[in-house]
Amino acid sequence: MAMSAGKLWGFRRLADDTGRFKMTAVDQRPPIINLIKEKRGVAEADFAEICDFKAALVGALAPMSSAVLLDPYYAYPAAVGHVRPSQGLLLTLEDSQFEEVAGGRRTHAIADWSVEKIRRLGADGVKLLAWYRPDAAPEIVEHQQRFVESVGQACRAHDICFLLELLVYPLPGESGQTQDYIEHAAKRPQLVIDSMKDFADPKYGVDIYKLESPVAADNLVKPGAEGSDEIQAWFDALGKACPRPWVMLSAGAGQDVFRHILTYAYRAGASGFLAGRAIWWQAGQHFPDMDRMNRALMENAVPYMRELNALTYAAATPWHDHPCFPDGVELADAGPGFNSTYGGIG
Repeated sequence: MAMSAGKLWGFRRLADDTGRFKMTAVDQRPPIINLIKEKRGVAEADFAEICDFKAALVGALAPMSSAVLLDPYYAYPAAVGHVRPSQGLLLTLEDSQFEEVAGGRRTHAIADWSVEKIRRLGADGVKLLAWYRPDAAPEIVEHQQRFVESVGQACRAHDICFLLELLVYPLPGESGQTQDYIEHAAKRPQLVIDSMKDFADPKYGVDIYKLESPVAADNLVKPGAEGSDEIQAWFDALGKACPRPWVMLSAGAGQDVFRHILTYAYRAGASGFLAGRAIWWQAGQHFPDMDRMNRALMENAVPYMRELNALTYAAATPWHDHPCFPDGVELADAGPGFNSTYGGIG
């Protein structure tokens, strides 16, 4: 399969040398802001403290990561210096304040932020979280699909990798209704599969899918235990629905649970992870004692990340071995006249 120059280079930079993704997410906004407010007992979190919190995470975990995901508000300006030039860089596009209406949720881009700006600062990929329910109101489904398609088009124009994150959520009136960034505990596995299928069309331009476990954490058993075959079948169905390489998100799962999630996912063909809270949330509980938080990062988060990396190296599918690349991957327009055939922006 021929791949455009920018996207191919982005894939190579986001993955490790073997083609596996070991990516750390530090773009979270409400979870970190709410934690700081709770620990401080204040109504508003201090900008500098949010930046310090994120800088500590990046400083400790970037050396273990093939790539790091940052947000443009806090993490990028405060912590990009901790990301080595040899590592991949992702920037988030979506506003964390989604629009909740009677029929579902609408996602919007961060104000004054764009794919163009993300490419201009030198990032290797654009990450977009889209809250999605196939059974939401038709106008909500249409909005989400159009928005994702527009981002995919912009990523094509700027020749940058597009990483789409999909999260199922409770509709108004359903049990577990919340606007917090936590897993929908009552989610049905088929909704996760059907959501993925809705965005499998090439028109969306997705290069990498960032997906949640189809089975809620409370219902997840250890691989090999009684009931694990049914769980593996759901992960296998998720993998079959993915037309491009895919990675797992943690959605705040505990460390043992996320390890199980990755085991199931890797057996189904996943190429790695892009995770945050499963790795560093325990250490974050020591805030505002930054010395204790930094020690916990080194004593808990870093060893756990090392475990995940070893599991990923042993069991994940290199991105270039995904079934969508049956004949391997090559640079598009690599023959004579590349300088003429490779298009510019605009």
